[in-house]
Amino acid sequence: MSLPEAERFARLRLARADRIGPVSFQQLLDRFGTAVRALDALPDLVRKGGGHGYTLPDHSRIEAELAAGARAGATLLVLGDPDFPAMLAALDPPPPLLWTRGDVALLDRESVAVVGARIASAGGQRIARGLAQQLGEAGFVVVSGLARGIDAAAHAGSLATGTVAVLGGGVDDVYPPDNASLYDQIAQQGCIVSESPMGARAQARDFPRRNRIISGLSRGVIVVEAELRSGSLITARLAGEQGRDVFAVPGSPLDPRSKGPNELLRQGAILCEGIDDVRRAFETLRTLREPPADPPFPDGGDDVDAAFLDRVAALLSPTPTPRDEIARALNAPIGAVAAALLELSLAGRATLLPGGSAST
Repeated sequence: MSLPEAERFARLRLARADRIGPVSFQQLLDRFGTAVRALDALPDLVRKGGGHGYTLPDHSRIEAELAAGARAGATLLVLGDPDFPAMLAALDPPPPLLWTRGDVALLDRESVAVVGARIASAGGQRIARGLAQQLGEAGFVVVSGLARGIDAAAHAGSLATGTVAVLGGGVDDVYPPDNASLYDQIAQQGCIVSESPMGARAQARDFPRRNRIISGLSRGVIVVEAELRSGSLITARLAGEQGRDVFAVPGSPLDPRSKGPNELLRQGAILCEGIDDVRRAFETLRTLREPPADPPFPDGGDDVDAAFLDRVAALLSPTPTPRDEIARALNAPIGAVAAALLELSLAGRATLLPGGSAST
């Protein structure tokens, strides 16, 4: 069932509020049930957590973003919409929203990501293009990040069968500019996706979020060429954390771009030389993953006082600490600890992390 327009507007506004990331967004929905109620409570929660002078995004700012989306022919999907991709909705935590251009139906088809070096060898680009073509012919949508090199080759190889480009900037931010023609083709034949606001220019801090969506949309991630310190290996790590298969194309030890895939193979990634390796992996019975944890606010969240907030804050450190450990240390209900951590994060005194942990 579709969300009411007022709730969709509120979810976009909540996602654009200061100090609201995917974890706090999900926890606010868990605690208050709707974004409308969460927005009403937010300034008071920040004040209780020790923050001052908090203001919500103005309605006109949200209306301007929606108008910019309409001008660009983009479609907004917020968490809870019927068309929101099921693979992303199942993440812990899911992204609060997506802006899209093109064929939204591609986001719910079975997908495989192909990623790798921006400065890729001719041979690596040929492998990526060939793999993407084989994947498309086998019925998979190919997901990548529209970067130069391996990403661009993967998109080119799967244009005819279905490709999704996930951007770091806004869905209308063509980056890099020399991929403008490829961007236009994907907008017409595939789908462009971004979590960032309309008009936003890609910055370094946006790419980990982009990589998380690339892996989250996909059943598996194939790394073709990548150096050891690269965004492609971050995508592979995120894929492993999300329970996706990680594939690596082996390469010459003389080429620095082979160090990333070769290291992934040492760590247990699946060797990939073609579509048959992908098929075999997907046909193998996977280890069952633990079910997601119960929502931390079974009764809408416990009210906490300033003294309890300070006791919770005193137990935090730069090392992530699970909330159930904090609850045990304080001999307190986990709902009260979760409520305290949420309020501390909104006041800028804590950072909420996936899986129910927090740090300073």
